[in-house]
Formats: sequence, C-alpha cells, structure tokens
Amino acid sequence: MKVIVTGGTGYIGSHTIVDLLENNFDVVCVDNLSRSKKYTLVEIEKISGKKINFYQIDLCDKQAVLDLFSEHNDAVGVIHFAALKSVPESVENPLLYYTNNIDSLLNVLLAIQQFSIPNFVFSSSCSVYGNAEQLPVTEQTPIKNAESPYAHTKQIGEDIIRNFANTNPRINSILLRYFNPIGAHPSALIGEIPIDQPNNLVPYITQTAIGKLPQLTVFGNDYPTRDGSNIRDYIHVCDIAHAHTLALNFLIDKKNTSNCDVFNLGSGNGVSVLEVIQAFEKATLQKLNYTIGARRAGDVVAVYADNTKAAKQLNWQCKYNLEDAMQSAWNWELKMQELF
Repeated sequence: MKVIVTGGTGYIGSHTIVDLLENNFDVVCVDNLSRSKKYTLVEIEKISGKKINFYQIDLCDKQAVLDLFSEHNDAVGVIHFAALKSVPESVENPLLYYTNNIDSLLNVLLAIQQFSIPNFVFSSSCSVYGNAEQLPVTEQTPIKNAESPYAHTKQIGEDIIRNFANTNPRINSILLRYFNPIGAHPSALIGEIPIDQPNNLVPYITQTAIGKLPQLTVFGNDYPTRDGSNIRDYIHVCDIAHAHTLALNFLIDKKNTSNCDVFNLGSGNGVSVLEVIQAFEKATLQKLNYTIGARRAGDVVAVYADNTKAAKQLNWQCKYNLEDAMQSAWNWELKMQELF
C-alpha cells in the first residue's frame, strides 16, 4: 500500500518512513529540504534495504502538489509532517509560520480532496493546549490561547481539518498531538539534525556535551514546578513514529467511529528540564556544563499527556524510557561527528 509522507526527510518524518517500510508500506517522500538534509534518504535506505521515491517539492506551490498527487493518486493515505516548528523563530517571524504552515496544509488537503485519497494523518502538537489548567491533559482538555505563533498554526490546522472533514465524509483524518519527541534510531544512522542553532532541549544537551556549544542555558528556574524548571512529556521518536503506522492502519481497517479523530502521543510522565539533564548525565556518564537563564517567550509552564485513548484504540505503547532516549541521542551526536 502506498502512502505519501510530507516532510519525510525531517526528524519525525524520517523515523516514521522507516517504521512504515518495516510494516510493508510503499513510501513516497516529499520535502523541500529547507530544514533537513537529503543525506537522510541514504540512511533510511541503509536501515530498510529499500529505495525511497523522493520528490523535492515546496508544498506552498499548489500546482506542484497537484501534479505530485496526480502521479500518485493510488495512495491509500497521506501523513503530513511538513511544517516549520521552532517556537522562538515563530515568535520572531510569525508571518513566515502562518504562511508556510497553513498554505502547505491547504494545498495538501485540496489535493487529497481532488484525488479522493481516503486517509489523512496530521502532525499536530501538545502546544495546542496552551497553559492547561489540569494535568495530565486528555484529548478533551479545553484548548487555551496559544503561547506562540507556531502553536497557533497547529490550532488553526486542526480547525481547518475538522471543517474539511465535515464536507468530505468519505475522507478520514486523525490528528496526532505529539508531546516532546527526543532520541534517535537505535542504529544511530538517523536522528535530529539541527539546522544552525538547535531549538529543542536534547540537541542543546548533546551539542554542549560534545563541545559544539560552550554551555547549555536552562530557560528559567522560577516556574511553579517541583524544581522551578519547565515540565514536559518526553517521548522517544521511534515510539512517535510507530504511532503513525498504527493510526494509518486504524483508518485503513475502518476502526474509526468518526471521520476526524484526535490522539495524544506522550509517555504520560511529566519530566522537568533539570531532570532531563540528570537523566542524560546518568545514561551517558557525561557531565554537562549548564547555567540558569531567564524564561523564554512562548514556553508554557508544564504539560504532559494522558495517553489512555491511544493505548486503548490504537494499541500503542512506549517501548523506550527516558534514559534509552538520552543514550540514543548521544549515540547519534557521536555519529554526526563522523558525518558532518
């Protein structure tokens, strides 16, 4: 069965392609390579032993998207990762985020509608919840104001897909709200490749440990949490990736009761930034040089998941713990020393 994966050379997209290939899907990978490297395709092929059908396309180009879908109108589904994802960058340049993330989604949905692609899985985010009043958050937790333009694009994207579903009853969609993906493939052949300076915690940690960065800054130690630092739900990227395969099969097997559903993808554990640093030091025996800085604009205080729905309906569970993820992230950082 053929599936179109947008943003397929990115961090989560690349790991998901590996998982799809392991589960006998034929993958068409689409990416404009603005925030990723074509090298990733070579490594996916090493892991899977399969050649990837790749198109370098900007999804904001409507005609290019329609041409692609016309060529692959036999696809059973689309998994849409392609989006800009840096919270600080979105605060600094909101129009870039609204233009890129919304226009690309609209073009993909237009093509899905025109060529009657039956199944759609959307890469959403726990950032849609904002500063939730109760934790852990469930799929029914009220959506608060977005804390960043990036988060707002995910809220808007979800609304667009719900409205699309209302008028396209034969097309089935799942919105997957990720919490904080970390780690790398156990092979250490693919992982997160920060373009310029990293925006996520774990690449900051590994780059500091290996000496690419002089010091890690923890953004705030005065939050109302157990140690004053932000609390997040960190989950291994391979666990996130497998959830996409399960979600797509869930739709293909017609197990859904709605044509637009939502699932949280998190470990269910709230972990502070300082606790992540401790887990890294324990797993890798590397001492980290870090300092405490001011709070960062756009960051929520705490958020972690209730993943009961995904566990029950998708039969999804996490295989990897926090220390597993930190060790795999460190192995990937060491590998990148050889590659780049």
